[in-house]
Amino acid sequence: MRMGTAMVAFGVVVMATAAFAQDAPPPKPTSTGTGYVEYSLAASAPKQTHEPRFGVVMLGGHGDVDEATAFFCEHSGGGKIVILRASGDDDYNQEFHEKCPANSTTTIVFSSREASEQPWVIQQLHEAHAIFIAGGDQSNYIKFWKGTSVQKEINAAIARGVPIAGISAGLAVEGEFIFASMIDTVTTEQALANPYDIHVTLEKDFLDIPQLRGVITDSHYSARNRMGRSVVFAARIVQDGWAKQVHVMGIDETTAVLVEADSTARVVGKGAAQIFALDAHAIITCVAGKPLAAWRITGYRAAAGATLNLKTWTAAPSSGFAVDVYDGSLRMTADVTE
Repeated sequence: MRMGTAMVAFGVVVMATAAFAQDAPPPKPTSTGTGYVEYSLAASAPKQTHEPRFGVVMLGGHGDVDEATAFFCEHSGGGKIVILRASGDDDYNQEFHEKCPANSTTTIVFSSREASEQPWVIQQLHEAHAIFIAGGDQSNYIKFWKGTSVQKEINAAIARGVPIAGISAGLAVEGEFIFASMIDTVTTEQALANPYDIHVTLEKDFLDIPQLRGVITDSHYSARNRMGRSVVFAARIVQDGWAKQVHVMGIDETTAVLVEADSTARVVGKGAAQIFALDAHAIITCVAGKPLAAWRITGYRAAAGATLNLKTWTAAPSSGFAVDVYDGSLRMTADVTE
């Protein structure tokens, strides 16, 4: 979701004094084009590349996860990592340059929709061995990419087995369903009080990741108390007829879920992933202007070290929970056995 401060994605925490941050000049782009700037670095230790192996890296934000870096690099098979973002500059280039020495890196920073039809931009995605979607504001990704050649080329890369990663706002757009944040973010309290609050803006059919069909994701999950709003997102998707059932995955900060092509996954990092499913039987009231009411939504909390099965939507080891929502308040019962 929205990130007003710079975020460290994978393996390197960059620390600077306030004075240095104020005095340091902005990095110089490698080149500029219509609606974008780009920054590129050659591989520090290039090797013979091989075909990428598909996988999905889902990062909850605000922290380094070394296992995620290793997974991403290994699945790339070497070659070019393309970093997509709509704010910031080249900081991911240096991280991947150090942690993935066999990979070159190209960061493309979008400032308008026009960039998404530029031949050079499309060519970078066509050549990518791995694609990383940075944090920031996911509404810009929707506005700049949806319905363009960039969206088409990302999905073509996924189809040919290129691994894809997303952190925070990048994580938000990985599922079939998306909290789009088109009118700023929304809190759990706002969403539960009115599922049709103007800030509850949802999108669908953006990226086509087979393992995440029928899924909506959320980041910074425990730190920002996002369970309630994700229940609302799922209820809205079902109530509005987009799906009969929705699967939700909320990922904590400094935590990642690493998904293989066969839909098995593992949780790594310092926190946990929480998963649950919601269908029409759980919804009591989901209408405009009234608090959400729902009952007996069951799921799992899977800490680092757990494995997930995204076909059966189960986790082991894990602790179960049940969620009920009445009068806009969420009540969770832990250690529930179905």
